[in-house]
Amino acid sequence: MEIRTVTANGIDFGYLEMGEGPLALCLHGFPDTAHTWRHLMPELAARGYRAVAPFMRGYAPTSIPEDGIYEAGALVADACALHEVLGGDGDAVLIGHDWGAFPVYSATAFAPERWRKGVAMAVPPPAALLSGFFEYDQLKRSFYIFLFQTPLAETAAAGEGFIEGLWRDWSPGHDAAEDIAHVRRSLGDPANLAAAIGYYRAMLGTVPPSGRYAAEGAASGGEVPILYLHGEADGCLDPGLAVTAPAFLPPGSRLERVPGAGHFFHLERPKEVNELILHWLEQ
Repeated sequence: MEIRTVTANGIDFGYLEMGEGPLALCLHGFPDTAHTWRHLMPELAARGYRAVAPFMRGYAPTSIPEDGIYEAGALVADACALHEVLGGDGDAVLIGHDWGAFPVYSATAFAPERWRKGVAMAVPPPAALLSGFFEYDQLKRSFYIFLFQTPLAETAAAGEGFIEGLWRDWSPGHDAAEDIAHVRRSLGDPANLAAAIGYYRAMLGTVPPSGRYAAEGAASGGEVPILYLHGEADGCLDPGLAVTAPAFLPPGSRLERVPGAGHFFHLERPKEVNELILHWLEQ
């Protein structure tokens, strides 16, 4: 797919696109790229959607934000701005994996008139996430988050085998060579890698909140129904964290587990996951 460019929220976003119709905005996480949606996008297009997968702020070929802001509220603002410049309407849907899940929860609450439904994948709502994040086993899984708060982060993440190790641990048995190659191209420049790490520094407050996106970042709940998906063999976030997710989702939402699949279950089990998403969107 050809990479196109659009300016939204002051950032030049590179994006992939397929199909025509209501907007289906697909947001990737770490360490990943817009290419992660290559299995879902053709199916969305075949069902009458305009599937758009941007490279998130700081991930090449998307530009690095001049203000250096990577807090969750900025991702919400990006999603809403992309909706506007791409000509979205109230029939648009928002789909996000990993870091891309955070805007699904907050953008649908902050601007519900823009989105008909949401799909969040692999990271439960923040309140559900915090319920077990500080348990010992999960802290071991999350070692990289704490590493990323240190000056050693960029050196470690650029090291041979680091990105490969995360994919191997998070989705055991999955051949991630194609996606790792995309990640290496997107984050190969030290400035882009630092941007991706910046999400985590903002997450734990190592970089203080800017105050610019306070309303977007605080938005939660709402009435836009969300499908939450979690792999039962996820090596990044304990599948047990998904148990309480429905309590923190809007009315009419649903939880589905993907048996035998890890963190990147949409790549491991594309047919099964695509069917879950398409069925949800068509209900």
